[in-house]
Amino acid sequence: MKHGDLPLEDLKKYMGCSPCPSDFDEFWDEALLEMRSINPCFELIPSKFQVPFAECFDLYFTGVRGARIHAKYLKPKNAAEPHPAVLKFHGYAWNAGEWNDKLAYVAMGYSVASLDCRGQGGKSEDTGGVKGPTLRGHVIRGLEDSPENMIFRHIFLDTAQLASIVMNFPEVDERRVCATGDSQGGGLTLACAALEPRIWKLAPVHPFLSDIKKYWEMDTLDELKEYFRFFDPRHEKEEEVFLRLGYIDVQNLAKRIRGEVLMATGMMDAVCPPSTQFASFNKITSPKKMLLYPDFGHEFYPDLFDSIFEFFTSK
Repeated sequence: MKHGDLPLEDLKKYMGCSPCPSDFDEFWDEALLEMRSINPCFELIPSKFQVPFAECFDLYFTGVRGARIHAKYLKPKNAAEPHPAVLKFHGYAWNAGEWNDKLAYVAMGYSVASLDCRGQGGKSEDTGGVKGPTLRGHVIRGLEDSPENMIFRHIFLDTAQLASIVMNFPEVDERRVCATGDSQGGGLTLACAALEPRIWKLAPVHPFLSDIKKYWEMDTLDELKEYFRFFDPRHEKEEEVFLRLGYIDVQNLAKRIRGEVLMATGMMDAVCPPSTQFASFNKITSPKKMLLYPDFGHEFYPDLFDSIFEFFTSK
């Protein structure tokens, strides 16, 4: 293996090196109670972008801590109801993407919802002190505060809240809702399916935020390295830091997933090393399959999106 990662046989048994807080399940159960106590006050605003076979909307809802969250929502005009839906999650500091890249699912009779992560490159708010985007630094955002104030806690809850809203739309079959995304979006796919276990199928691609301590060991996460350099140069708080990050480590959430999983991993990935991804995959107990790309890194994988499309649209 390049980049100093483990051989494949060891990856298949690797269970991660990051700690899991003793009150992890209680932490997320309480977070979900907070989320469910909120009136989302969702609204659907017709988009300027429209096509003959679909209706396209800007979907807004209120998430935890009062943030107004945005997603793009598309539904087929003449599909059978109720019908399946796909949730899409984007990479770090990016956004929900363009309308046109969601139309293939709509043409198959699926609704699609694509989330803008709060404070990143789209229209969702970050209410943590200022209005508008914060873009990066989210892994360490709130690290010196209560775990309940870490921004990725809120983002994970946004994914579950979006799933719940979509599942309650009259046109959607709540038993056939899928989720997918790459990098940060892959991590959010795992988090969403863990916090909303009704997710039917999920396809995380080289998921981020899995086995976070391993990123530090392999020197692949600059903002964590910079945190230690500026705020804990002798690593006196190292154990506390990684235990705190354990609350937002998706490998610790993976055991909650009930949907069928198709994960894709590049074995040369130097951004989200394969071991970090296997740490989550190996903890999933539901039906699962890993697609390996031996010569690829953190990049586009040939034929992958066709494979995901077939996975989601098959019975």
